[in-house]
Amino acid sequence: MLRPGPFRSLLRNPRCLLPQPELSVAGPACLSSGGLVVVAEPPRPSFPLHPPRLCCPSPETAVMSARLPASSPPRWQLLLSLLLLGAAPGPRRSAAFYLPGLAPVNFCEEEKKSDECKAEIELFVNRLDSVESVLPYEYTAFDFCQASEGKRPSENLGQVLFGERIEPSPYKFTFNKEETCKLVCTKTYHTEKAEDKQKLEFLKKSMLLNYQHHWIVDNMPVTWCYDVEDGQRFCNPGFPIGCYITDKGHAKDACVINSEFHERDTFYIFNHVDIKIYYHVVETGSMGARLVAAKLEPKSFKHTHIDKTDCSGPPMDISNKASGEIRIAYTYSVSFQEDKNIRWASRWDYILESMPHTHIQWFSIMNSLVIVLFLSGMVAMIMLRTLHKDIARYNQMDSTEDAQEEFGWKLVHGDIFRPPRKGMLLSVFLGSGTQILIMTFVTLFFACLGFLSPANRGALMTCAVVLWVLLGTPAGYVAARFYKSFGGEKWKTNVLLTSFLCPGIVFADFFIMNLILWGEGSSASIPFGTLVAILALWFCISVPLTFIGAYFGFKKNAIEHPVRTNQIPRQIPEQSFYTKPLPGIIMGGILPFGCIFIQLFFILNSIWSHQMYYMFGFLFLVFIILVITCSEATILLCYFHLCAEDYHWQWRSFLTSGFTAVYFLIYAIHYFFSKLQITGTASTILYFGYTMIMVLIFFLFTGTIGFFACFWFVTKIYSVVKVD
Repeated sequence: MLRPGPFRSLLRNPRCLLPQPELSVAGPACLSSGGLVVVAEPPRPSFPLHPPRLCCPSPETAVMSARLPASSPPRWQLLLSLLLLGAAPGPRRSAAFYLPGLAPVNFCEEEKKSDECKAEIELFVNRLDSVESVLPYEYTAFDFCQASEGKRPSENLGQVLFGERIEPSPYKFTFNKEETCKLVCTKTYHTEKAEDKQKLEFLKKSMLLNYQHHWIVDNMPVTWCYDVEDGQRFCNPGFPIGCYITDKGHAKDACVINSEFHERDTFYIFNHVDIKIYYHVVETGSMGARLVAAKLEPKSFKHTHIDKTDCSGPPMDISNKASGEIRIAYTYSVSFQEDKNIRWASRWDYILESMPHTHIQWFSIMNSLVIVLFLSGMVAMIMLRTLHKDIARYNQMDSTEDAQEEFGWKLVHGDIFRPPRKGMLLSVFLGSGTQILIMTFVTLFFACLGFLSPANRGALMTCAVVLWVLLGTPAGYVAARFYKSFGGEKWKTNVLLTSFLCPGIVFADFFIMNLILWGEGSSASIPFGTLVAILALWFCISVPLTFIGAYFGFKKNAIEHPVRTNQIPRQIPEQSFYTKPLPGIIMGGILPFGCIFIQLFFILNSIWSHQMYYMFGFLFLVFIILVITCSEATILLCYFHLCAEDYHWQWRSFLTSGFTAVYFLIYAIHYFFSKLQITGTASTILYFGYTMIMVLIFFLFTGTIGFFACFWFVTKIYSVVKVD
């Protein structure tokens, strides 16, 4: 069954999408004094997932904004602005500062070209993907027109891991030279030939699953812009291969845009594109022009006279029961238009401005802040009132009789730092969690500052992987330090487990998923050479750094605790229901998950529905809120358990905040069945395989936060109380 697309609802309101002349929309500067734009991982577009009505763009892809005023702002305003860097419309009269890795390319007419001013505009093609399948495919996997020559751009590690495959295309343009209905190539299929039939069936299947082209001009996406409800205009950085009319006459996806698509059980292929390229003349006038937008409109023509293509006549239809010879001619038209309103630095923003649903993000932030304020109030009350009174009362006790009559957290001072069971495993988890925590913080921080720009494709994943590799030292140090404080002596086992346990689980899962992708022939399958490179990074850099960190961790003295540990363990009294371990752990993960579930929805949309994700300012703020919430929720529950004279806090603190990952898993399952209609066994296995990797990473990340918060809390309160 086909997944409902944005065009599904057009059947009820065909005026929602009408052919309109292309409009140039001015957007904010990428990074200028007028406005700050944070753009990160390159868009992986498709049609919006479950639009509010018909073809309206999904509100899940929002844009954050923050203005820097012209006058000198107070420090707190400046910090807030830096934290909420975004893409809000702003003045565009100031000179732009180009982000690292970006450099504008100047274009001019054929007769004026030079080394600094190019005349030829190259169009590159990326992999094709679909919201109904997890399996992307390279452009060359389809029987489209291929480039006779051209250098394929080199891909970085992040692009390879995400399955991006950028290749040269046969579509070549000359700046300011218009072409009309130019023939690119003709493909002929004989249905009686097995090879041709297989190619045609693959093309039909891709149209049935609504696979999308992703074209690139001057390192920015070629978009298909169309009008939607409420006078909005949605720009999709991709366009479908074609569409399908069912045997009952129901138009699927893009087939609603043309009333001539009406034959039952028939595929219609978009074999013609009208491309319009917008450019901005450089102020100096001598440097030529810079491209600021590239838009297209897909069309379908049968081209009855292939020798003289005129781009008119009936659409190119392929009946599901067609036999004999089928000829498909691919053509294009290109035109140029100067746009004085859009500068090169703000050329991505017209795509963002078609999705103005920032209020959803602010609702998420306010929801999270309310939870944080509630928890902060609870923790503050405990710290300032209850704990203060407890410490004052405990320190005023002189007689032994009074001490025996007392109850509460002071009574377990002789057992509070008793080594936990499975201390080896806990220390290994803490080491890996520290590695992930630092990696996430640094990656999001750089993303907020705009260093991971959309033009620098794959930069986000590359940054994360490189940071993880280089952060082996703190992982080894933390694991060794806590293992030594737990009284462990098997330091070799500890450092080996820190190096190989959690990374090994992730790599094994990733390798199995890669085998499935390889078997399906998907472009997302990692080449053997890249796998070897990842293993080399792991074994030759990360593992030695982990050993170095462990060496310094074991060399240092064990962590000094403020109180001594008794030789004989204290008996823990009978616990009430809410102070037992399991209910506390289950309750502890609810509040942290409540802070992130809205943002989690956007992230899952970005990954599985190929929608844009430009909201790294919001994500960084939610990350900070998550850290605070995990810490406060764990401290709160830890205090209640200590008052109940239960001193087994180490594993409980890790699992309390780590249980947020279980809610993450439950939500991912709900998202799969309610929001996605992924078909096929392979796609389902891939979805849950990659989800388990994310759940494990999130478990280690949140669990480590909870443990460190509780460790600090316990150390603090027992260091200020007098113990005989």
